[in-house]
Amino acid sequence: MAPAGRRARRRQGDLTVLDFDPGTAMVVLFFVLLALRVPVAFALGLSSLYAMWQIGFGLDLVGDLLASGIAKFSLLAIPFFILAGALMGTVGIAERMIRFFRVLVGDLPGGMGVVGTVVCLFWGAVSGSGPASVAAIGPLIIRGMEEDGYPRPFAAALVCTGAALSIVIPPSIGLVIYGVIAETSIAKLFIAAIIPGLVMGLLMIATLPFAGKARHAALAATSTTSGTGGLASLSPSPYAGLSYAGRLGRSFVDAFWGLLTPVVILGGIYGGVFTPTEAAIVATVYALFVGLFIYRTLTLATLYKALVEASASSAVVMLVVTFASLFGWVVTVDDLVGKYSGALLGVSDNQWIILAVIMLVVLIAGMFMDAVTIMFIALPIFLPVVHKLGWDPVWFGVALMVNLAIGLFTPPVGINLFVAANITRMSLEKIALGAVPFLITSLIGLAIIAAFPELSHILLQFME
Repeated sequence: MAPAGRRARRRQGDLTVLDFDPGTAMVVLFFVLLALRVPVAFALGLSSLYAMWQIGFGLDLVGDLLASGIAKFSLLAIPFFILAGALMGTVGIAERMIRFFRVLVGDLPGGMGVVGTVVCLFWGAVSGSGPASVAAIGPLIIRGMEEDGYPRPFAAALVCTGAALSIVIPPSIGLVIYGVIAETSIAKLFIAAIIPGLVMGLLMIATLPFAGKARHAALAATSTTSGTGGLASLSPSPYAGLSYAGRLGRSFVDAFWGLLTPVVILGGIYGGVFTPTEAAIVATVYALFVGLFIYRTLTLATLYKALVEASASSAVVMLVVTFASLFGWVVTVDDLVGKYSGALLGVSDNQWIILAVIMLVVLIAGMFMDAVTIMFIALPIFLPVVHKLGWDPVWFGVALMVNLAIGLFTPPVGINLFVAANITRMSLEKIALGAVPFLITSLIGLAIIAAFPELSHILLQFME
């Protein structure tokens, strides 16, 4: 029998019979390997190699396929944005930003919860990586929210949620990868994601009252000792004795170079000065400049630490990208795209039902896999449907990214939850319970963004 026709045959007396085509067998094997706790990258690689052997292609193709899958100029943005975020986290930009927003918010309702939300959104425009954002700004925000009376699991959940929006708020590593796979303008994706990202941030702020009675009890206990609702006790204030205007001015000057970061990165992209890939390199050089010559906090030790952290994070992402390209090649060769996208189109004649099915599939996948893996596996199937139904790929990319962001803090395998559990020494279950209110409001936000594509087009139309 020819290799291409090889199948597992039904035998008399067998209790369980598998008769999958190579592509489907590859997908099934991938999930089996995940269940056995094989790392995602290796699960992708092993299942792809099995499918290639089943189809009958020589494994001598593997090297060329891996090289061609990773040798894309746009993908250079990933390690450099990760490095830029790591550098900015080590040179003190995060702490200065939190101090500024603490002074700015003052006694507004929500206190440190509002500060945490704003800083998370702002840091998304610096880091571009959800887990990296949790590690960089999480300890400061969680400590401040605790002192402001918020329950610790709720504070950790807010950081997980806000940091997840790093893959929505530009510059986003997720949008870079989507743009590469979908062959869509990354600059347009960045512009289109701004308003939806802000909508998600406003919904996060609307979730703060769900922190419960613990915050009100703590505020009552601290109201006689602090005029700022617990905010001032986050760290010794360097602005003691100044008026509000004086504190705001001093904190703004201290945080200016950090606040300028998104302006430099996004302004350069939208102004046509450099491409999104080049912007990642500019962001890295900018972080080095600020750390060395402005704040003078970058030493050889901190530089080494940032390089190690960025290298480890980049290696994980790029290894997944490498093996995912092999996985995608098998998907194309075995025509899984035609089979599954045709099945998806056959679900209903109603576009909204099809969109709901796609979003549900991505949401469930996000509970078990990282965003990069999901995009490489699912997009070759979903994109033909997007084009067939005449949907705007830019809007679809933004909606998809919001969905994937939700997956970053959804149990059981939301990676942000694991990072937060590591830095807080709390159990994953406690943080997951604290994340439930944010999960509910985030799903509402996803429904709004999916139902109103105009939100993704507002700035695009304005800039055109």
